[in-house]
Amino acid sequence: MFDYDKWQEIFNTISKNKLRTFLTALGVFWGIFMLVVLMGAGSGFQNGVLAMFGGHAKNAMYVWTNRTTMPYDGLQAGRFTQITNDDIKAIENDLEDVLEYMSPRLYVPSTEVTYKNKGEAYEVRGDTPYLLKIDAIDLDQGRFINQKDMDDRRKVVVIGMEVAKNFFGKNKKEEAVDPIGQFIKIQGVDYLVVGVVASDRRGEDATEDNKSIFMPLTTAQQVTNRHGKIGWFVCTINTNYPVGLAENRIKTLLKKRHRVHPEDPRGVGTDNVEEELREIMGLFNGISFLVWFVGIGSLLFGIIGVGNIMLIVVKDRTKEIGIRKAMGATPRSIVSMILLESVFITTLAGYIGLVVSIGVVYLMKIAAGTDVQFFLNPQIDLKISLGALAMLIIAGALTGLVPAMQAANVNPVTALKDE
Repeated sequence: MFDYDKWQEIFNTISKNKLRTFLTALGVFWGIFMLVVLMGAGSGFQNGVLAMFGGHAKNAMYVWTNRTTMPYDGLQAGRFTQITNDDIKAIENDLEDVLEYMSPRLYVPSTEVTYKNKGEAYEVRGDTPYLLKIDAIDLDQGRFINQKDMDDRRKVVVIGMEVAKNFFGKNKKEEAVDPIGQFIKIQGVDYLVVGVVASDRRGEDATEDNKSIFMPLTTAQQVTNRHGKIGWFVCTINTNYPVGLAENRIKTLLKKRHRVHPEDPRGVGTDNVEEELREIMGLFNGISFLVWFVGIGSLLFGIIGVGNIMLIVVKDRTKEIGIRKAMGATPRSIVSMILLESVFITTLAGYIGLVVSIGVVYLMKIAAGTDVQFFLNPQIDLKISLGALAMLIIAGALTGLVPAMQAANVNPVTALKDE
């Protein structure tokens, strides 16, 4: 039941001690504000970093070769080994039980790519149909490279979104052209455009993908006169099998096939995406722990501040409380009055802190947009935020209980003598 007189007394007490009440509320406000803002910033950082991977397979591994650094089997150090089609077949046979997809790549030397009177230097890659199942690229128009293209060494290409915009997009002089079915020249040879892809990553990797041209691997081997040669390959491993174990098996096999010292650290290079993601998630777990440590610490200091202020309030109002008890006020009514003031200050300050912090996170989202590479779409778990606010209110009530019980136990005679 609403007690107007009790609330009037609470507001009178607050109005008489504005600075004290403000500083108390500020501690509570800052505690919930820091917790929510740090949660939002942490999620934004996590989203930004993970968005750099996009739809890339998380169980993938890249493999390439380097110059050897150790002599072995009568061969000198400094020898460069080249991955071949035969190596790919050997790996597929040896890891048949765990291998999902494999996509070798061979780069075509950089040269100008032209369409009518337009020319631009783009990266040209020789790839296989399986790349679409591994890499973070999505088909936007047409189709991707298929097995028939590979078998027949067809002169077809799939172009990145930026290539399509540059050659076929609308400009001041010309209308937009559908790129599918058009021919572009690479090293003076016509290639049919059969598809357009767009990267779903962010940052430099996305820019590189969107400015690339993909042709069948066999075609790239033919036009570069490097039959059977591979630059590097990417593969995915069955999710039930650790990528690290497959990584060791592949490195051992390639070193054996190319007579590279088993202990040579550079003969065969690898990049384990699964391990990289595990390290990143470990970093995020550490950040999450830090967020909660700082946030809960801030909340704790705010709650302690409320308790201290309520003790001071009881001390200042000792004579008033003694008069109340002398006039017949029950301990329950005195406890409820002190508790209500404590809960009111905590709830109001906590609610304002929650609202302001949500607004700040929203402004962070607008300011970052999609241009900040390592920060994207900061989010707040409303359930956690409201739960933190509820715990803050409960803690505020429990903290106010000590001075409230102290007030209830005031001896009226002693209180009336208090100076």
